[in-house]
Amino acid sequence: MKCRSQSMGVRLLLVSFLIGALADRKPGGNRWNGQHKRDTDTNCVKSVTTASGNLIERGRTFCSGELIFEDNFDFLDFEKWSHENTLAGGGNWEFQWYTNNRSNSFAEDGMLNIRPTLTADQFGHGFMTSGTLSLQGNFPTDHCTNDAFYGCVRVGNQQHIVNPVKSARIRTIESFNFKYGRAEVRAKLPTGDWLWPAIWLLPKRNAYGSWPASGEMDLMESRGNEKLMLGGTQIGTGQVGQTLHFGPGPAYNGYEKATLTKNALPGQEYNKEFSTFGFVWTPDNITVSVNGENLATIGGDFWKLGEFDRHGPMENPWRHGTRMAPFDQEFHFIINLAVGGVAYFPDAATNEPGGKPWKNNSPQAATDFWNGRDQWLPTWNLDKDGGKSASLLVDYVKVWAL
Repeated sequence: MKCRSQSMGVRLLLVSFLIGALADRKPGGNRWNGQHKRDTDTNCVKSVTTASGNLIERGRTFCSGELIFEDNFDFLDFEKWSHENTLAGGGNWEFQWYTNNRSNSFAEDGMLNIRPTLTADQFGHGFMTSGTLSLQGNFPTDHCTNDAFYGCVRVGNQQHIVNPVKSARIRTIESFNFKYGRAEVRAKLPTGDWLWPAIWLLPKRNAYGSWPASGEMDLMESRGNEKLMLGGTQIGTGQVGQTLHFGPGPAYNGYEKATLTKNALPGQEYNKEFSTFGFVWTPDNITVSVNGENLATIGGDFWKLGEFDRHGPMENPWRHGTRMAPFDQEFHFIINLAVGGVAYFPDAATNEPGGKPWKNNSPQAATDFWNGRDQWLPTWNLDKDGGKSASLLVDYVKVWAL
């Protein structure tokens, strides 16, 4: 009986311990539940910020100022980021193809690296004009993610080569989408002619219709050329742009009314040191910043801002939304390194040491770009330090609730 009594005492102690542990347990399991102190903070002021995704507990609310998403890239977290796998060229007939490959995207020294490599280095130079690139993989994670613009299969010939550069584009559409908040991304931009790094956001759902009706927020775009000039202004590594895209259709995009650029001081170009790109997104406006300097605040009413009525009778796709529509829905992050294309690099710009090897109206722009590689490839320095200088390096991504 003595042994039985001791056994019962142990069991009661164990049950008490388990009950206490369950009472103290944070909700959400392995899902993102914000800062732990938030759960016991009796001074919590409920935020207007919302978020959803695989890492967010359904119906979760946040406290004002709470850190709700963070990645410091100690490793490449596939629970947070999914890769695009496509040849589509982003709608601008860009020259890269996006792939899930550790040669092009990886975490090293606490930083995300997105590094360009050459298709010919993997398949040979003859493949460029005679090979077939097919992204129809055997496994779900290998499937083509965008079939627009021949995005899943390309066949090379003398006029139209296969995509000459491999790169990466990652996004949080499955793990984390949010509406309203304060965001920061710290990054160092790549060096290399005709490289096009971007950190941006797209909507979780096209609540107002296809692009650009449902909006796009470009937190950072830049060009990798060190000596690219247009009208006396350096538009390469010394300049970054932040843009909102919105409009009732592709032919009516009001981005020119919401495009901001920031030029660095000589010697402090964005490829030389890390910079912080941020925005504060509220139900009333969006304020964008570079290295803590607010560049502008855009205050909504985007139908009026875009002056779309001047194009004649046209229906406002945001008439049932809020003042901030289409930017009143949840958006997700995208980080990518593109190459070339027929829109972002002006034909009128001058570049040293070699001019632009293709024209934006050329039917064989990618081929012309590839044929001019003796000019641009040395600027990438892929054979030095693992191609680090040509890589987009991201130190962290953080989002706080308002």
